[in-house]
Amino acid sequence: MDPSLARRVLVASTEITSAALEDPENVLRLVVEAAAEIADADLGLAMLATEDDDGTLTVEASSGEPIVATLSPRSAAAKAARTGVPVMADDVTNDPRTAPYVPPPLRVYGPFAVAPFGTSDRKIGALAVYRRRDKPPFTQETVDVLTAFAAQAGLAVVLSEGFTARQRVAVYEERERIARDLHDVIIQRLYGAGVQINLLQRRLGKKLDAGQRARIEEAVDLVDETIAEVRATVRKLRNTDPADSADLHDSIKAEVRTAGELLGFAPRLHVAGDLANVPRKHADDARAALREALSNVVRHSGATNVQIDVRRDEKHLLLRVADNGCGIPSGVTQRGLRHLAERAKSASGDFRVVSSPNGTTLTWSVPV
Repeated sequence: MDPSLARRVLVASTEITSAALEDPENVLRLVVEAAAEIADADLGLAMLATEDDDGTLTVEASSGEPIVATLSPRSAAAKAARTGVPVMADDVTNDPRTAPYVPPPLRVYGPFAVAPFGTSDRKIGALAVYRRRDKPPFTQETVDVLTAFAAQAGLAVVLSEGFTARQRVAVYEERERIARDLHDVIIQRLYGAGVQINLLQRRLGKKLDAGQRARIEEAVDLVDETIAEVRATVRKLRNTDPADSADLHDSIKAEVRTAGELLGFAPRLHVAGDLANVPRKHADDARAALREALSNVVRHSGATNVQIDVRRDEKHLLLRVADNGCGIPSGVTQRGLRHLAERAKSASGDFRVVSSPNGTTLTWSVPV
């Protein structure tokens, strides 16, 4: 390998690895810019697998002007991502392997090379480079270097995903801790204070004049309003994203995706029925039930298989989370599960947990 080229690859890989831990949101942009520079290309693209996991790739980052494009599962980029084998073409619009699948924004380019992007355990997508039509094709050495770089960069991106997931979980755990403190300590103390004020009012009875009774009643109302405000804050803290908490389907996928990053494998998710018009209260409760169930799986179960079923029919919203882990260990606090049981009961619903050394199944349902 050309020493100068090797030096550029080493410098780029080092920068990307550092960015993975310090600035994970910009990692993909750094990757495509470095790929274009290493390959002496006019354009670098990071093409990532879609959430549907049907083999389709979408362009998520570009070294130049933003490119909006979707690549067919039969495209060279998708095949490289799937098989781990790089592909190059002298002219991307004429080569029979690539020509039928070139999106319109990329038809101005000629020489093309694409390498699998990711690791053996985590296939992210593909890393592609393009040159203008009047420039020479990529050499085999350049493609080999691009392939090696894509593997190193893919590892950095996987690291950044793990780092981001750990940060997100830390935030969730802190929010949950604050929510529990508010619910279990602050609300109970406020409620106790309100009860004491009421008792005092009854004991004093006729000894109080109208003004004193009005002030006491005002104090009781103020306590009740504060309890309601604290409860609203607790609900917001326990939402994945309070600004978008109404979109139940998307937030379920987000919770499952986060759990998969922490478990090291993707839980299977099956959704049946329309979740778009689930009442807000039931949607919040369903999110809380899913988060608590997945949190227990991640922290305690040691599971290698997790199945999540969400079903909405004309009468019920049902959530079931089943894993093949070790069951709920003895001595582990089940406060979170008790909260979910209380939520289900308050909505005239049902909550059940069946646990054994062969796994745990949590079922939560409410009428809608």
